[in-house]
Amino acid sequence: MSAQQTLVLIKPDGIVKSLTGNIITELSDTGIIIVGAKIVQVTRELAEEHYHHLREEKFFDELIKYIMGEFHVKRVLALVYHGENAVDKVRKVIGATNPEQSEPTSIRGKYGRITSKGVFENVVHASENKKEAEREIKLWFRPEELANTIYPTESKEVAKTEFFWKEK
Repeated sequence: MSAQQTLVLIKPDGIVKSLTGNIITELSDTGIIIVGAKIVQVTRELAEEHYHHLREEKFFDELIKYIMGEFHVKRVLALVYHGENAVDKVRKVIGATNPEQSEPTSIRGKYGRITSKGVFENVVHASENKKEAEREIKLWFRPEELANTIYPTESKEVAKTEFFWKEK
């Protein structure tokens, strides 16, 4: 076993149900630590890139609407966890994708549901494996948003527009 990173998203249904504290507490019991956290308003582009491997599924559009918050609130809490065997530890705590197939004591087993339209409102997302974790973390976070340097970085000069708080 070795130190790993994994992405966890507390999805819009988890936010609207005020489950953030419960979920973070259960994840902290695994002994892994948070090295990145931010609230994100998910764009269609980010959602589609995140779920690109499910693009051909009949539920893809519903999934995109769900993660973008069209059924609940328009935000998710994105977290990066780091520690020994982080991917497997998180996946065990959150349970199976289908809330009805999850252990009743898992996060999805306790808090998830399947809507009458068949949408899995499973409260959280977690990276499937180490390779997906790296792809997802790099998609959701910039290097400077993480407390630890977990992947090699480089600096580049880029022209960009910055936003500032407007003077009254």
